[in-house]
Order: sequence, then C-alpha cells, then structure tokens
Amino acid sequence: MKKWSISFLIIAILGFVVGCGNKKEESAEKVEKVKIGVVGENNEVWDYVKEQLKEENIEIELVKFTDYTQPNAALAEGEIDLNSFQHQIFLDNYNKDHDTDLVSIADTQIASLGIYSNKIKDVKELKEGAKIAIPNDLTNGGRALLLLQTAGLIKLDKTAAQTPTVKDITENKLNLKIEELDAAQTARALPDVDASLINSGMAVDAGFVPTEDAIFLEPIDETSKPYINIIVANGKDKDKEVFKKIIKAYQSDGTAKLIEEISKGSSTPAWTQDK
Repeated sequence: MKKWSISFLIIAILGFVVGCGNKKEESAEKVEKVKIGVVGENNEVWDYVKEQLKEENIEIELVKFTDYTQPNAALAEGEIDLNSFQHQIFLDNYNKDHDTDLVSIADTQIASLGIYSNKIKDVKELKEGAKIAIPNDLTNGGRALLLLQTAGLIKLDKTAAQTPTVKDITENKLNLKIEELDAAQTARALPDVDASLINSGMAVDAGFVPTEDAIFLEPIDETSKPYINIIVANGKDKDKEVFKKIIKAYQSDGTAKLIEEISKGSSTPAWTQDK
C-alpha cells in the first residue's frame, strides 16, 4: 500500500509540474507582438504606452524611421503593423500617389508647425530677399506656406485650399526666397537660411522646445483638424482587436498628461478636443 501511495504521489507531482509548464507555455503564446513605425528618436509617449500594454500581454516594438517617406511604404509591404507619424492630409496624398489602402484608426495629438531662426527673434525682422526653408512634400509644404500666410509674410491663392505650392503665392512683398527641402532637413538648414519651417517632431529631435524657441508658432484651433496626427493601419487589418487595445491605452488620461508635459504645451491630445 505504501508503494502504491508513493507512486500516486509521484504521478500527482509530475502532473502538477507538467501542468504548470503548459500554463507557462500558454501564457507565452498569448503575448501579441505589434510593430509600430515612428519617425525620430524622441518617443516618450509610445514608450509609456508600451509599458501600459505589457499588462495586457501586448508587446510593442517601435521601428524608427528617419524621414516621412518610409513608414507608409513599410506598412503597405507588411513590414510593420501600424505607424504613427502623419496627419490625414499626408495619408490621403500618399494613398492617392501609391494606390495603397492605408487607413486612420485613431487620433493621437496635434503638434504645431513652427518658424525657427538662428538669426532673428521675430518674423517682423525678416528682410528683403530672406531665405526661408520649407518641407518639400505637398502636404507639409502646403501647411508651411499657409503658416507663412498666417504670419503675414505672403498671400496665397484661396483655390489652393490646404495644399498650396510656391506657384500659388500671389503676394510676396519681401521677395522671400523659398527653398524646398526634405522635412528631415529643414532643422539642419538653419545655419544656411534666415528662417526654417520645422515640423514639431523634427524640432524636438533638434533640441528645440517649440513653445519657447519658435519665432512664430502655428495656432491650434478649428483650422488645425486636418493636421491631427493619427495611428494608421492597413485597411484589411483595421478592425483587429489588438489594435483597439492599443488605441485605448494611447487615448488615456496618463498619456494626455504626458503629451502636455513633454511638449510643454506645443502638442495637444487630439482625442480630448471635442470633450
């Protein structure tokens, strides 16, 4: 009887050990990995979201790109699962030019475009023939020209709407010389120009605090809606449950506070605007 009891005890222990092993394997299998494309090195907000999602067995890998042309191509090719770097106008233009089906699944933040300079402290100090660097893509370039108009430096053809080009400049009293560069280069061009229009993320990467260092900052108001930054997925994947969990984690009170803190007011949580 003792031998039988010992045998049963050994079997029970082995069963418990195997069961624990299976549970660990099941737990490991439940971890969902999602690759998200971002632009630039400063990704504190996504790093925060990553930590929150670990509790839900979601592992986020941030894939960093250096310019705006790469993340959509990588998403369309299935190299990443989501990206978070652009606004709706940029996405619409990309889909049109590349015949892709990339869709917005959530708003993130509104980040102001700014005019920066190493040579002057106010846009009113710009002189005749001053050199101005702007992004060379249609959407960010158009946004830059609209900001120059808001600053009172040029006037644009109204029919150009949200995507004017330099050809749509109808008035340029200072005869400003507009130089179109890749968006990633506008910050680096500062020593060679009188002023440069730099996207918020690129400005932060260059060491600027937009609300403190820009000589003119894009106002955030009802006209800002086309420039709300978004999370983007492939159309066929847009309803994945794991994406819904990522959106919920991003659009949280903790994330909203972090956005306002690290940007020092330069960026605003977009999902809170209508509340």
